[in-house]
Amino acid sequence: MASETFVQLAIPCFDGHYDHWNMLMENFLRSKEYWHVVSEGITEPTDNATMTQAQRTELDGQWLKDLKAKNYLFQAIDRSILETILCKDTSKHIWDFMKKKYQGSARAKRQQLQALRTEFETLQMRSGESIIDYFSQTMAIMNKMRIHGDKTEDVTIVEKILRSMTPAFNFVVCSIEESHDIDELSIDKLQSSLLVHERKFNQQEKEEQALKASTENHLATRGDRGRGRSRGRGRGNYDRGNQHQHQHQH
Repeated sequence: MASETFVQLAIPCFDGHYDHWNMLMENFLRSKEYWHVVSEGITEPTDNATMTQAQRTELDGQWLKDLKAKNYLFQAIDRSILETILCKDTSKHIWDFMKKKYQGSARAKRQQLQALRTEFETLQMRSGESIIDYFSQTMAIMNKMRIHGDKTEDVTIVEKILRSMTPAFNFVVCSIEESHDIDELSIDKLQSSLLVHERKFNQQEKEEQALKASTENHLATRGDRGRGRSRGRGRGNYDRGNQHQHQHQH
């Protein structure tokens, strides 16, 4: 009873990733000695009347194996998929249907995954881009990759983000790498740390801009005053000069 339960649990269930399931299921059926009827099918003689008893026994054995193989396939494949299989006469019919329907889509998925991996590897944070936007973009690509079967671990994503930040974050990245075990650093924690530093950067930038504007205003005001005094002194000297010249003439 226990061994029967184990056998039931060992059946590889189709999870949408055809190539992986195909490999596991073929190996499973080979271990049960049913693979021949699944891959080759059953060849019945054209004239049953001329069959010997041994041939009849052999054929019955083939049909029994096919029945058991079908039973395993029924358990491995979801009902919603089984309902789309028009011909379920033999295990070979079911196997060929799965191959035709899902192997092509598996190839397309591999191509899409490769394109997403390239996009992920070449992704760089743009100058002026916020931490929130960069993390969102990175995780959007990663989630698409995972939908297509990618098994990239979080530590790889953390390392990717750290090495693709803008130069403004170089000091912060070094600080994080020195103070944290990268293998244990979660994506959320990394984002939180970088957000704290981003807020400091932004605050510092605002203060520097405010100081710069204040200094420029102060210098402009002093310049205006200086020009005003200079103009005043010029007019006074000019008026006194004219007055002196007028008295001399008289």
